[in-house]
Amino acid sequence: MIRSMTAFARSTAQTEWGDLCWELRSVNHRYLEISTRLPEEMRQLEAPVRERIAQAVQRGKIDCSLRLQANTHNSHFELNTDLVQQLLAIAKQVNQLRQHAQEELSVMDILRWPGVLEMSLPDADAMSQPILHALDESLEQLLAHRQREGEQLRQLLEQRCQAITDEVSSVREELPMILQTQRERLQSRLLELEQNLNLERLEQEMVFMAQKMDVAEELDRLETHLLEVRQTLKDDKPIGRRLDFLMQELNREANTLGSKSIHTRTSMVSVNLKVLIEQMREQIQNVE
Repeated sequence: MIRSMTAFARSTAQTEWGDLCWELRSVNHRYLEISTRLPEEMRQLEAPVRERIAQAVQRGKIDCSLRLQANTHNSHFELNTDLVQQLLAIAKQVNQLRQHAQEELSVMDILRWPGVLEMSLPDADAMSQPILHALDESLEQLLAHRQREGEQLRQLLEQRCQAITDEVSSVREELPMILQTQRERLQSRLLELEQNLNLERLEQEMVFMAQKMDVAEELDRLETHLLEVRQTLKDDKPIGRRLDFLMQELNREANTLGSKSIHTRTSMVSVNLKVLIEQMREQIQNVE
């Protein structure tokens, strides 16, 4: 089953020390790029977090963030006395520089300062197990989301493949009529030039026209590439890069078909093929 690289997942968990929430966002990217945002006290988990994500995802830009909300009724606060002393010393220096009435820092002013009150949390090692377990749940949700979107992409690609097959089949059916029309047109021109025929030049022109009219190889290669696309869509491995390569091959054959065109019908088919291939290529940019 193919997977999309666009997905979102969120999981929450309640523990005895508080609540936690993981959010994972995934968008398309040529390679795997992982960006993490963890609370300062959980920085030591960055390596195992990256390792878990890399084991689950092969391509895409992954934004991973963790939020912690400690239970205040089960926690106690510690006063950062060193920071309080620094604040008081700085306030005293500022007051000495002021020329008007001095104002003392109130207790609430000091307590509001970031870092003055620190909430004690359990040991990081004790917190890591439930945190990583919640991450695994988020990754499962993310993969499920990527698979659902991947299935929708597969259906769209299958539809475009069928549309290309129909175009190729129509050219095969009409090719004898197209060639016959061209022969009749060429014979008409020969009759007009009958008095001044250069047999050597005529032979060269006939060879050139025969080569230009022969698009059977291009049609065969188009069908071969389409078969490979359909087989690739059944693969469980990441297939985005291979599909992108196959789109380049399909586009090359469509361009060659257009350059060899001797009839408005084949020119129109070449344009239709390039439109369908471009639509597939845009969708494939989101395939893992």
